[in-house]
Parts: sequence; structure tokens; C-alpha cells
Amino acid sequence: MANSISQARRICDRLAPSVFSTTASAMRASRSAAVALSRTVLREIGADAVPSLLLLNKLDQVGEEAHIALLAKHPDAILLSSKSPADVAALRETIVAFFAASMVEDEIVLPYAKQGLLGDVYESARVLSEDYDATGRILKVRDLPGDIAKL
Repeated sequence: MANSISQARRICDRLAPSVFSTTASAMRASRSAAVALSRTVLREIGADAVPSLLLLNKLDQVGEEAHIALLAKHPDAILLSSKSPADVAALRETIVAFFAASMVEDEIVLPYAKQGLLGDVYESARVLSEDYDATGRILKVRDLPGDIAKL
């Protein structure tokens, strides 16, 4: 287990994730143990400060009473059935809203001599506007602060 923890810590350090998700089956009695184990591992690798989402899937396989109990036990969890297009769409919107809330607008000046990097900017950020002056292309972008800094 210690080797797995050190490997996970190295991966976490290299990727610098913005969010972690823990997915567990809503119908399994062992779900609480799985959630606790995930949180323990995140704490052990120093990633407990990174925001996390708890997804409880297979909601289509639990009854109404179990659904209510899950909501009471995990009020911040996202309960869904991956077989439900509406649930999957709602999950997507939750994830998009999570990242959008952290995004900032900034301006990047791309010198004419480095126009080859334009594709990288478009690939990693949302370009809101473009302008030009004597120094180069001026791009107004929206992205996560760390990603803008890398540009």
C-alpha cells in the first residue's frame, strides 16, 4: 500500500488536478467503506485540499427509501444513474459550472515572431477576442489561472 501511495502522490504532483471525484455504487452496502478509503488515500497523498465530488451511481437500482437515506447521509453527493441521459447531462453541467466558477479573464500578447503558439492558446483557453498592435496579437482569454500562467 505504501508503494501505491507514493505512486499516487507522484502522479498528483505531476498532474496538479483541479478536482477529484469519487464514484461509488449507490446500491452497494460497501459504498461507505469505498468513500472512506478514497478520502483516506487523498489525505495520505496530500490531495485532500483539492476539491472533490462524490458521485453515487446506479440510482436506478435503489428504491425511494434508499434514495432518501443516501441524500441524508451524503447531502453534497451527486446521485445519478449513468443510464439516464438527464442525469448525465446534469452531471456535465455541474462539472462545467465547477470549472467555470474558477476561471478568470486575462490578456495575452503573442508577439508576431511566436504566432506558431496561437494553436496552443486556442487549445487550452477560451479566446474571447483578438486584436492587433505593433507588438503582436492581443488575445483576451478565459481559463483557469494556472493554465493562463503556462501560456
